[in-house]
Amino acid sequence: QLQLVESGGGLVQPGGSLRLSCAASRSTLDHYSVGWWRQAPGKEREGVSCITISSGATNYAHSVKGRFTISKNNTNIAVYLEMTSLRPEDTAIYYCAAGILCDADFRDYEYLYWGQGAQVTVSS
Repeated sequence: QLQLVESGGGLVQPGGSLRLSCAASRSTLDHYSVGWWRQAPGKEREGVSCITISSGATNYAHSVKGRFTISKNNTNIAVYLEMTSLRPEDTAIYYCAAGILCDADFRDYEYLYWGQGAQVTVSS
């Protein structure tokens, strides 16, 4: 069964950058789409970005478009989320998840495997 582990979270000042990594084990990501999700305290989980591994096609939530970039490595065992121009409202636990479909609707029930999450805090 596919396992996902996030890393790279931390504390950053507003306007700063962070890179999150999602590493897959027990399987490659070849046949999946991978999404990044986040959940802030007291708020619902929301989709941030996703990538279809086979094609490299991507989608982004409106709130992060132009600031975040999703990518994958050449061996299809890791996905990254480069976050720039970070804002306090980006503070959340960020999760990566693998599923069948990457689309702009970000339906969480389409994602089958989830990582444990990584905390991102944007504060001065």
